[in-house]
Amino acid sequence: MLAGGRASRLGGADKPAFVVGDRSLLASVVSAAGAAGAGLVVVVGPPRPGLVLAAGQLRVVQEEPPGSGPVPALRRGLADVAAPWVFVLAADLPFIRAGHLSSLLAAAAEARPAAGAVLADDDGRPQWLAGCWPTETLRAASRGYQGDSLRGLLGPLSPVMLGPSPGQPGPPPWLDCDTEDDVRRARAWSGDPAGPRPGVPR
Repeated sequence: MLAGGRASRLGGADKPAFVVGDRSLLASVVSAAGAAGAGLVVVVGPPRPGLVLAAGQLRVVQEEPPGSGPVPALRRGLADVAAPWVFVLAADLPFIRAGHLSSLLAAAAEARPAAGAVLADDDGRPQWLAGCWPTETLRAASRGYQGDSLRGLLGPLSPVMLGPSPGQPGPPPWLDCDTEDDVRRARAWSGDPAGPRPGVPR
């Protein structure tokens, strides 16, 4: 789980600590991973007090140098993963749930050759920070990759795309919170219309 970005569009605030509904963005994603059966959740980013996992293990690590981008963060997280499958998730997905992660794992496991699966938005665009992958596939790809773009790293692996189900109610699981408008929209969907206060996550 990548939780060490700069949040430049939110004034440099600690974006994963923003509260949507009754918990922080990061806590929502950690909870979904635990409920989906993850035995270990690796959070790449600075330590954040009060973060717990109901079942399994929670580990917080830091990429070097801190804030160096999603590809170094992914490599650092993979270093602690021993399981054959790994979810790669952003820390700002308030509506991702265990069922979405289970669907990603099932799709990735059924793909031949096994290449991973990612959520796709309403326009069919892949959401690279909402996916499930064979761990060794990611390790091999990241070792030989010289760029700094997740799309550049993951796109050539040709993952399965899971789009929204027709008539699917509620907010999309891939919705992330990059801007103040995104956070307002997420809070409105959760029944909490208050806007974000950069630097003072509710």
